[in-house]
Formats: sequence, C-alpha cells, structure tokens
Amino acid sequence: MSKKSYERPYIQKLNTGTMNKFGTKTEYAPVTAIEGVPVKKLIADYGSPVFVISERQIRKTYHEAVRAFKTRYPKVQFAWSYKTNYLNAVCNIFHQEGSWAEVVSMYEYQKAIQNGVPGKKIIFNGPDKSIEDLSIAVDNESLIHIDHLDELYLLVELLENKKKKARVAIRVNMDTGIYPMWDRFGFNYENGQAWNAINKIMSHPELMELVGLHCHIGTYMLSANAYSVAAWKLSDLAMNIQLRYEKTISYLDLGGGFASANTLKGSYLQGSDIIPSVDDYAEAITSTLLNFGFKQENLPTLILETGRAMIDDAAHLLGSVIAIKRLSDGRRSIVMDFGVNILFTAFWYNHKISPAQEFSHHVEDMVVYGPLCMNIDCVRESVTLPLLNRGDNVVVHRVGAYNMTQWMQFITMRPKVVLIDMDGKTHIIRENETLDTINQMEKMPKHLKSINL
Repeated sequence: MSKKSYERPYIQKLNTGTMNKFGTKTEYAPVTAIEGVPVKKLIADYGSPVFVISERQIRKTYHEAVRAFKTRYPKVQFAWSYKTNYLNAVCNIFHQEGSWAEVVSMYEYQKAIQNGVPGKKIIFNGPDKSIEDLSIAVDNESLIHIDHLDELYLLVELLENKKKKARVAIRVNMDTGIYPMWDRFGFNYENGQAWNAINKIMSHPELMELVGLHCHIGTYMLSANAYSVAAWKLSDLAMNIQLRYEKTISYLDLGGGFASANTLKGSYLQGSDIIPSVDDYAEAITSTLLNFGFKQENLPTLILETGRAMIDDAAHLLGSVIAIKRLSDGRRSIVMDFGVNILFTAFWYNHKISPAQEFSHHVEDMVVYGPLCMNIDCVRESVTLPLLNRGDNVVVHRVGAYNMTQWMQFITMRPKVVLIDMDGKTHIIRENETLDTINQMEKMPKHLKSINL
C-alpha cells in the first residue's frame, strides 16, 4: 500500500462566489482523456504543452450548423474562415465536408489553393489586396470582396489592362444595434457609401460582375437579432439593385462572428449560459431572407463564414504545473509551462481549466501564470481549482479558434499540434519548433561570426 501524500491543514474563509442561475459550483471533475486517448499518454508521446484537436468534434459541430441553416433555407453555403485556424489538416476537414475557403490575405489564399480548393470557391476578403493579389484572384475566377474605393479603382485599372472580367461583391458595414459599430471595413449602408460603390461597379459592366453583397458585423456576437437587421439591410440593397439595374444578386454573405461557449472576461454568467444557439442565429437570418419579398427563383444563396463557433470546442491545450507559489497578498498561484504566447485568447476569455488527474477535495482561489518573464503572462487572474502539485497536468478547454494563428514564438517555442481522428488515432499535424527552425530564417554578417569573451 503506497503512502498517501501529506496535505497541510489550513483555514479557508468560506466564500460561495457569484451565483449563476444554476447556483454555485459544488464539484470538480478531472479530464483524464480526450476522445478516449489518455491525457497522460498524449503528454508522454508528444510533450508538454501540446494542442490536441478532435476531428470528430469538428465534423459534429459542422453538421449541426449545416442542419440548422439548411432545414430553414434552401440555398446555403459555408466557407471556412482561414484566419480562425489555418492548419492545413483542419482546413481540409471543413473542405471535405463541403465548405469553401474564406481568406483575407494572399498567404491564406495560397494555402487554400495548395489545399486543393478551386479558385471559384475561394472568397477573397480583407482590406490589403495588392494589384498582384487581385490579378491572381481574377485569373482563378475567385470571388473578390471589395473593401474600399482605392481597391475598386485598383481593380478597374488592372482589368482594363488585363481584358478580363472579375466576379465581385462589396463589404457593407451598418448599424445593427450593437455598439461600438464595426465601420472600419467596407462601405456604410446608412450614409449611402454602399450604394455609391454599387453604382461605380455597375458602371463597368464590361470589367466587373456584381454577384454578391457581404457584411461582417462583429465578433462573439451575443445578439441573434443583430444578424436579422444585417440580413434585412443586405436584402434591401439587393432588391434595389434588382429594381434599378434588373440585376439579380447571386448571394448574400452574412460573414461570421457567432459566439463560442467560452466565457468573456468580466462576464457575469458562463458563456455556455448566455450565447445564442446556432439555431437562434439560423432562425434570425433565414426568416428575414424568406420574409423579405424575394421571388422564389431569385432567392440569394446564403453564405456563412463562421469560424470561432465551428472550431473552439474541438481543441484543448494540455500542460503541466511548473511551480506553486504564494503571492504577497496570501493568494495561491501556480506557474504552468504554457503562457499567453501560445494561448492568445487568455486575453479575451476566462478559459475553463480542468485537472487531468484525481485530486483531493480541497480547493482554493488561485492565479494561473505562464512561464514567460513578462508580468502580462497571466492565463487566469482568478480561478477556483483543486490543489495541484509540480508535475500535475491540466486541460484548457475551447482553444481551437485563433490560438494557432495568433500564437507567438516568444521566449519559448511553439509546441506540437496533434489531431485525434475519427478512429481515435493520433497524428502530428504541426511539429514543434526547434532552435534550428528558428535559426534557419536568420543571417549572420561575416564580421559577427566570431566572438572572443
């Protein structure tokens, strides 16, 4: 019989914390496996920290979203948002399911092409498209979403010399009742900028075909009704184009921004308690389109670029405890082997953190720090966790969106990313960085190659 580890006695002030509609949290459960694969084995095989992505969860979430929209509206097309997570294996899961590609840079565009996405099924968004970028998109017959007049004029100049026609849309910003309003991108609906851009495009029928209208009203949107407002305003533009130019708009792209179940910093309730469901978003958008007054044969295709809500749940970050400390104010803190350099969304969310092994019944409010020599490296400013020891493992939940595109090589190097497939087999889909992979991008001037200390 093994000797039990000693736990010091302590007196703790009883504090129930802020209640939610379900009362206070009364129990903690360890997360010992991801999709049936033990956490300890994943760390032993691939190191700590390590990102783990579930292919099964990606496909399940995608199917739920497709069902929600296609049962309510006859013409729906999803386009995977590359900026949310552009690991090739992740992108190709969505492409296998029928999703197009939505990109905002030539880097992402080239990734989509290399992943096998036909040019016609790439939506090219974003404010930074060079004339070379536009030329490639025109040659591939991609959908070009024009963001500003300078881009429009650049495209006209290109097409006049190229003698080719482009398929274009405009991005529209608008007041949907959510503030601050996103008006940095695209043309404003209320002040007539959008209609002005439409008229300019329609004055060049030999160069451009206006095939769609696009908006992206915000991120982590907690109001499904805001999408109803957006759908109405895009429909209004489409109907006026039909009336004035006898031109039928092929699609309305409502962008993304659907919330995942992560909890925003400062939120009174848990994210899973307050976010709209995918059915709520679908009902708001499709009811508006169906009731607007389009003839059945002129119903536009509904395009959706949602990223965060599709991928967040599918990924976890596994890590290990480096140290346990007491702060000067008496609070307990733990130092993990991962920080905000690879968990960028810790700046936005209070990520759920679960122990990966059994633990005692003692819990304590504590601060979770990363390993970086920077004071901002705080993963959770306050979280109630069981007492953990050096070498214990934890699981951070819902990390699939943006962490693997916004992470940084800073102080430490980026870790492996592992995919668990539909059969429970594990695959490395991105190797960890090494000193060699970092140094290969550097060049040493000849006069600095030798030192004498």
